[in-house]
Amino acid sequence: MPQKVRCNIDVFGRELCLYRIEVFMEHFPLTPVEEDYRLHDPLLRENFIKRIFTCWRYREVMAEKNSGNLVEFHIRNKLLLMAHRPEHLKQMGHLVAHENSSRKRSLSRNMRSSSWRRCRSSHQRRSIPIVLHHIMGYFKKSISADEKRELLEVVDEYRKGLIPLIVPVTIMNHSVRKYKESYLKEQVYLNPHPLELQLRNHA
Repeated sequence: MPQKVRCNIDVFGRELCLYRIEVFMEHFPLTPVEEDYRLHDPLLRENFIKRIFTCWRYREVMAEKNSGNLVEFHIRNKLLLMAHRPEHLKQMGHLVAHENSSRKRSLSRNMRSSSWRRCRSSHQRRSIPIVLHHIMGYFKKSISADEKRELLEVVDEYRKGLIPLIVPVTIMNHSVRKYKESYLKEQVYLNPHPLELQLRNHA
């Protein structure tokens, strides 16, 4: 087969594949999709698996058809959303704050069409330290000066890429249990997937 013909077939094949992916994503907007080569990046891989579990939890909530559960889902995932789409947090919080059914429908549409669909953001390395500092704010009246110093050092070391995400998250989880922070205990961000997967050990 001539080289030019083979090249044209390859180009056509790639374009057809991309078209099929776009159609799939349009019909199944909540289904996590990622390019396989990107999954070699530990942070993107952790993010992808996290989106799968988030999608699963969301589908379970929607199957119950209870607007109260939808609000609870948003509350439990606030830190997760902050780490990926902080610009949507205020908008969705406004919808959650109102109890009428039309706003609940708006909340559901927003989750389907934008916030959770777009949680494939590649800016986590910058936003995660912000989330970790936000979590620390819940302990500011409880922790000692030494504990605060250790937390700040660990977050800064993660920001610099010196340690994996599992280190600050483990310390945060320890503080949640120690100081009995019930709000943080329910936050999905601190335990978004089974620990056995070890996804944050290298992220």
